[in-house]
Amino acid sequence: MRDIVDGLLAWRAAGVTFAVATVVNTWRSAPRQPGAAMAVNEHGEVLGSVSGGCVEGAVYAAAGEVIETGKAQTQAYGVSDGDAFEVGLTCGGTIEVMIQPGSALTGLDAVLAAVAAGQPVATVSLPGAQLVVWADRVEGSLGDAELDRIAAQRAAGLLAHGRTAMITACEREVFVQSLAAPARMIVFGAIDFAAAVARIGKFLGYQVTVCDARGVFATPARFPDADEVIVEWPHRYLESTEVDERTVLCVLTHDPKFDIPLLQVALHTPARYIGAMGSRRTCEDRVRRLREAGVSEAALSRLRAPIGLDLGARTPEETAVAVAAEIVALSWGGSGAPLTDLTAPIHGPA
Repeated sequence: MRDIVDGLLAWRAAGVTFAVATVVNTWRSAPRQPGAAMAVNEHGEVLGSVSGGCVEGAVYAAAGEVIETGKAQTQAYGVSDGDAFEVGLTCGGTIEVMIQPGSALTGLDAVLAAVAAGQPVATVSLPGAQLVVWADRVEGSLGDAELDRIAAQRAAGLLAHGRTAMITACEREVFVQSLAAPARMIVFGAIDFAAAVARIGKFLGYQVTVCDARGVFATPARFPDADEVIVEWPHRYLESTEVDERTVLCVLTHDPKFDIPLLQVALHTPARYIGAMGSRRTCEDRVRRLREAGVSEAALSRLRAPIGLDLGARTPEETAVAVAAEIVALSWGGSGAPLTDLTAPIHGPA
């Protein structure tokens, strides 16, 4: 929906009636991914696209029916091999589209304003019903309190990573659209452990950056799972890039000439997680150097070092799992203890 926000805001301001069609599921090589949206108003004007041109005509007609009746629809459209080839695909596919009247979209004005302002928000949709999940509250209902609770909890997890997906809750399929960019993971140090951490970070839904000052090691070929590989002194890159409260920073260089200036910057960012690799002795020496450099105890208390949970990890891949486990636990308030030893609910409040 992000690419049609400005148009929808204009229609809302003009009091125009409209319907929004959203891709909620795909099979084979469908032209657009879940979350792609197209809107049609009462005057026949169109915003956006759900298929790159393959089934727009059928969706346009269905949207007209939704505007007229005020009732939501869900339609599946097959994309022929020929049409798929025309939009740059090797074979056809199927897309499922949910078409809803604008009046059924709970909190639409607030959602549009949040997207325009770059604030994260997720919507959870069934035909004709919508739940809106914010970082600090939930609005609307899907018609069932238990479904609302579980769907909101799942949506909060997807929103934290900027992911959009069809999910199953209370034996019903609902569509979660995260209207936020994926959270960032920045991995410093182009070593084999970094490749494994980048891989699992991508699996968790992060936008992954690997940074190292050594160009011979920091190459896309060595880090195929990273979204970008940066050759720059780590502290200089961190000073110049965007870091917010969803960002996780993994410092794997364990070399003082990189670590100390980098962590002096990192510990004063709003990053959610800051972890640094190293032996006990290396970590103790690093903290001593940071204190000597003037880093406060409050800032040092944010540092997770040695990085990761105690899983007995040995290989880079096992270490990456330990790092990911600590990030997830810190993000959602998990204890890291075995679930068999706990009596509290497995999934706490979002």
